[in-house]
Amino acid sequence: MLRILRVLEDTTVDGPGFRTSIYCAGCPHHCPGCHNPQSWAADGGQDMSVEELMAIIEADPFADVTFSGGDPMAQAEGFTALAKAIKERTTKTIWCYTGYTFDALLQMPAQRELLHYIDVLVDGPFVEALRDTDLLFCGSSNQRLIDVPSSLRLGHVVEWSRDI
Repeated sequence: MLRILRVLEDTTVDGPGFRTSIYCAGCPHHCPGCHNPQSWAADGGQDMSVEELMAIIEADPFADVTFSGGDPMAQAEGFTALAKAIKERTTKTIWCYTGYTFDALLQMPAQRELLHYIDVLVDGPFVEALRDTDLLFCGSSNQRLIDVPSSLRLGHVVEWSRDI
């Protein structure tokens, strides 16, 4: 089971194209200026199963998927099960937003496992002093859009670009 605040269908703000964004409950970072502080509480929202979420995801053949929150990495095991189901049953890409850095996630076994199913990771905490509304899919300039498969394969961060 995953603790979910909201599932937003056909959004265009959490990655390229139309996306089904899954906003989870729980965030340990509590970034000052966070645009979603109601997501901090781990007991917010409702429990949803992988199958319930897959029914929503599979109902829209055109939308890719974004995990956001809260911080999906705080529920790494549940999101790994969901991501695995997405990859086994669809051709959708998965983006994931996290307040952790890519390097920190590599040191965390459950979170590292989830990375193997993620196509693009938006990493790093939101830093209010670095807020930049002109950035593509990021809130502050310290955050990166990471091509996860390439980064894992090459052993260093490869930033995502629209050309990939």
